Amino acid sequence: MNVGRRWQEPVALGVCAAVLLGCAAAPFVALIGEGQHADAYALLSAGSTWSLLARSLAIAGAVTSLAVVIGVPLGVLLGRSDVGARRLALFVHVFPMFLPPFLLALGWFHVLGQSGALGTRATAGVLFAPAGLVVVLALAFAPIVSSLTLLGLDAIDPSLIDAARLVARPPRVIARILVPIAWPAIVLAALVVFALAFSELGVPMFLRVRVYPAAVFARLGGVDYAPGEAFALVLPQLAVGALILGLERRVMRRRSLTVLGLRREQPAFALGRWWPVATILCWAIALLGLVPIAALAARASWRELGPWIGSSVGNTLIDGALAATVIAACGIVVGRGLARGQLAARALDALALLAFVAPSAVLGAGLIAVWNRPETQVVYATSAIVVVGYVARYAILGTRPIAIALARSTVALEDAAANVGAGYFRRLVRIVIPIHARTVVAAWLLALVFCLRDLETTVLYYPPGGETLLVQIFGLEANGKPSVIAGLAMLHVAITAGVVALGLVLLRGRTRAP
Repeated sequence: MNVGRRWQEPVALGVCAAVLLGCAAAPFVALIGEGQHADAYALLSAGSTWSLLARSLAIAGAVTSLAVVIGVPLGVLLGRSDVGARRLALFVHVFPMFLPPFLLALGWFHVLGQSGALGTRATAGVLFAPAGLVVVLALAFAPIVSSLTLLGLDAIDPSLIDAARLVARPPRVIARILVPIAWPAIVLAALVVFALAFSELGVPMFLRVRVYPAAVFARLGGVDYAPGEAFALVLPQLAVGALILGLERRVMRRRSLTVLGLRREQPAFALGRWWPVATILCWAIALLGLVPIAALAARASWRELGPWIGSSVGNTLIDGALAATVIAACGIVVGRGLARGQLAARALDALALLAFVAPSAVLGAGLIAVWNRPETQVVYATSAIVVVGYVARYAILGTRPIAIALARSTVALEDAAANVGAGYFRRLVRIVIPIHARTVVAAWLLALVFCLRDLETTVLYYPPGGETLLVQIFGLEANGKPSVIAGLAMLHVAITAGVVALGLVLLRGRTRAP
C-alpha cells in the first residue's frame, strides 16, 4: 500500500465519527448536566413517575409478546413454506411496517370508533384503552418480527428441512427445527419491537392512554413547558435503552440488526394437508394489516387538501433524502470498518444502535439541550435540526446492512488493488461501492422510509414552517376535519408506497444487471 495514502481511511472514519458523535453522542452527554439547572430530580422520587414507567414497560412487553406470536409463524410460513401466493402475501403483510403506527391507529378509529364502519360503543371502549393500544401496535410491528424471522431462516441448510420432512409433519418441523435455528433473529426482533413500542408517542396520545413518553412530551412540547423536569424524566428511559443495547450485544453478537435485508431465495417445503389452513391464516393476517389503510381511503377527501399541505410534503421528502444520504455515506465507511473488525467502527456501531433503541424522547430531549442555544440557531431554527435527528436515530440502518454485505464478500479484490497502490478512497469508489451498490441503495431507501415515518422525535423540535407531513397530521388530529386528516394520511401512504415501489424497481434492475 502507498504509505502516503494511509491517512485516507483514518480521515474518512474520523469524519463519520464526528458526524455520529455530534448527532447521537452529544445528546446523551448533554442530558446528564442539563437537568441540574432546575430542582427537577425530585420527580424521580415520586411514586406516580415509577408507576407510569412500569405501566409503559408492561404495555411494551405486551405489544412485543403479541407481535412475536403473530410475526414468527408468518415469517416461517411466508419465508419457507409453499403457502399460496406467498411473495404477494409477504409484501401485503410487510407494507404497513413502513407506515407510521399513528396513521394505522387513525385508520382503526374509522373502523372501530363509535362512528366507524364497524364501530359501537363497546368497540370504541376497547380501542381507547390499553388493550386497544396493545393490539394496534402489535399489528403495526408484527411485520418487523416476520421480516427478521425470515432473515434468520436464511442460515438454515435446506437439506435439514428435507431430512426432517421425511419423519415429521410440518408443524413439528417448524417448532423443532426452523424456530430454534432462527431464534437469535427472533430475539433481535423482540428487542426492536420493545424499543419501538416503549418509544411510541402518537398512538397512545391518540387513543388517550397515559404512557411515560407523553409525560416527557408534555414538558417539552405542551403547555406545561418544563425542560428541567423533562431531562430528569428521560434518565430512566435512557437506562432502558442502555439495557436493550446490552441485551443485543450479549445475545446477538455479530448478527444483523437490519430491519429489511437483501435475502437470498431459499427453496420452500410443502405443507401437504396443512396447506389450506396455512394459506388462509397467512392471507387473513396480511389483509388485516390493510384494513386501517382502506378505512382511511374511504374517509379521505382529496379536494380539500390543498390549503393544508403547505410545505410539509417538500419538508418531508427533502429532510428525509438528505438524512438518508448522510446515513448511507457514513454506513459505507463505518460498515466497511465494522466488517473488517476495526475497534473504532465497532464503537460507532454501538453508539448508533443505542440511539436507535433508546426511547425517542431521550434523543429528542438531548438534541434540544445541545442545539437550542443562541450560537446554534442556524441549526436549531431550521430544518437542519430535523436532519440531525434523523441521522442520530437511524444511522444504524446504514451501517449494519452494509457491514453484513461486506462481511459476506471476499476482500481479495481490495487487497489486490491495495497491492498495486490504490488508496482507500479509490478502492471505496471503484470496488466496494460498485460491487455492493444494491445494498447501498437498499440502505438508503430503508433509511428514507424510516425518516418518513418518524414522528416521536421530530415533533419535539421541528422548526416553525419546517413541519413534516406527519407532524402536520398529528397537529390537526384534535380539531381538524376528519376527511382532511384522512386525506393527508393517504397522501403520506401514497408517498411511502411510491418510495417502496421505486426501491423495488431499482433493486430489481440491479439484480438483473450483468
